Amino acid sequence: MSDSEQDASVLGKRLRNDNYEPEVDTVPEGVSPDRHVENDDDDDDVGPMPMPDEGGGAKKKRKVLPHERLYLEHLPNTDQYYKSFMHRDTINFCVVTKTDFLITTSVDGHLKLWKKQDEGIEFVKHYRAHLSPVIAVSASADGQLFATVSDDGSAKVFDVVNFDMINIIKLGYVPHTCCWVHKPGQAQGLFAVSDSKSGTIRIYDGRGDGKPLETIETLHRFPVHIMTFSDKFDTVISADEGGFVEYWQPVEPFVLPKNVEGLWSYKSETDLYEFKKSKSIPTCITLSPNSSSFVIFSLPDRQVRIFNFLSGKMTRKYDESLEAVQEMQQAGTAAYKVEDMEFGRRLAVERELEMPGPDNFTPGRWINVIWDETGSFIIYPTLLGIKVLNVVTNRVIRLLGKDEAVRFLNLGVYQGAPAKKGITTMAMAASANPLLANKAQRDPTLFCTGFKRGRFYLFTRSEPEDNKLGERDIFNERPTRDEQNVAAAAPAARTGPSPVANSATIHTTVGDIHLRLFPQQAPKTVENFVGHARSGFFEGIIFHRVIAKFMIQTGDPLGDGTGGTSIWDREFEDEFSDELKHDRPYTVSMANAGPNTNGSQFFITTTATPWLDKKHTIFGRVISGYEVVHNIENVKVSKTDKPYEDIKIINVEVE
Repeated sequence: MSDSEQDASVLGKRLRNDNYEPEVDTVPEGVSPDRHVENDDDDDDVGPMPMPDEGGGAKKKRKVLPHERLYLEHLPNTDQYYKSFMHRDTINFCVVTKTDFLITTSVDGHLKLWKKQDEGIEFVKHYRAHLSPVIAVSASADGQLFATVSDDGSAKVFDVVNFDMINIIKLGYVPHTCCWVHKPGQAQGLFAVSDSKSGTIRIYDGRGDGKPLETIETLHRFPVHIMTFSDKFDTVISADEGGFVEYWQPVEPFVLPKNVEGLWSYKSETDLYEFKKSKSIPTCITLSPNSSSFVIFSLPDRQVRIFNFLSGKMTRKYDESLEAVQEMQQAGTAAYKVEDMEFGRRLAVERELEMPGPDNFTPGRWINVIWDETGSFIIYPTLLGIKVLNVVTNRVIRLLGKDEAVRFLNLGVYQGAPAKKGITTMAMAASANPLLANKAQRDPTLFCTGFKRGRFYLFTRSEPEDNKLGERDIFNERPTRDEQNVAAAAPAARTGPSPVANSATIHTTVGDIHLRLFPQQAPKTVENFVGHARSGFFEGIIFHRVIAKFMIQTGDPLGDGTGGTSIWDREFEDEFSDELKHDRPYTVSMANAGPNTNGSQFFITTTATPWLDKKHTIFGRVISGYEVVHNIENVKVSKTDKPYEDIKIINVEVE
């Protein structure tokens, strides 16, 4: 490899903090200190203190949620998602109904129904619901009906339990959002749809002929993009793009309910103007299970606010703004410390969430916050992972998926026990019969969509097996006709394994390094690497050159940087691509002695090295095992940059 000059200004490696304890007393972003009561157990170790003022000497008790441990047993608790399933295009909504169904939709207008089983889910039915993107969805309070609206000007109504499409409503305008606004058991399914061009809301019979039963024009001045319905209070909460939040009953005269005891009378008494003041727009309004509170996430201020339903007052506010997250990352006070380079990548994704896409909508509009079944925890996706936050004690209890490379957006949670259909008596509950015990077991599952992902992910209380990580992404979609044509046109004469591969694992004496390969951009280089890997060429070869904050190099059978050849027993040409640059760490490139002198030696960068662009062929990137790379980078080396203790490649496994 050429001795390229290193840029002294580049950021070096930061040690990754893997000591995250989910049960620690952590203050979420934005929680004011007066709401978080510190542990006073160490006060006696401080020494003599002045006498407190009269009446002020009592210690402030820390808030405690009774039965917290039991509640947490009914929520997922793993760091990695257990499985994922496919759609053909980006998934935007996943909704869990009270009838134990999961319904997922994608931007290409497709809808899939899944049934929750004792363990996992089972596919039920697939509909091409719309020819254009699904804009909004809604499930009725009893879980019997589900509806989608699209910018093709139509709404589709589904009978969930019988997984059947029962109605198509031609709206005659482009809808903005929808919501079922009838109580469970009501004969007529009332379906509210808002107009994307005005503040008008129309109410339809979900099973009817498509003519509006009522038209509401005076409630909002701006297009309404969120509605949610409380069946307990028979009240709709809606929000528009101007930042206004309104309460109204879905019956004439469509105003604030008068028959709800304790409900606020004047909007000036509430905190519902909070969004107008902060110039932010809600992305979701989610009611707690008993409708006593509702939670709202808003953009662009990225605040999570909890309101009391009856008083309209804000009771909690959690700051998830990028400024707060960056400050906590720099100060080391975040719930989970992310390695600096990875944090920068995640930050770039966060900014992309607020940028309008080709449809002029921001992807961040799909972010939601959900409650658990007790109303004691809220669950929402963040830059660091999916937070499970105790709203009684104001503590982040769990952080799911913190190491996954997915930015989760839309969530739905299932906490029921599908096997428990019969009546459980006291004797059955106290019995040691394992059959009865299993019958009452739950399989809590969190369903999540991902940014720009055509998959939805399942978090459960079971970690994926280490040897089956590659099997957790289920390929439940057939190849498209175009993909089949490409496969059919490919030459079939070649037998045996492919000369190239998309991924590989380097097994070293200090751990495994997982690589993603780029056969499209560097086909000959990948073929050379794969050929050497399959022949056992790399077995026993050492990392002969290690430079901290730059790179680690290997691939020389002589161990001094002068040996190695290609699978063709000659040097081969460089393969440069504008798509691949040395703009990040963990880039895998070929070492050389000048242009077109590639052999078998390669290196892995540990920081951005832009001066190597167009000089060294990039053929892969590390996707897992970063800590192994840094462990090698940090070993003691001689003046010639050779480690004092040999670190060897055991073998390279090609997948």
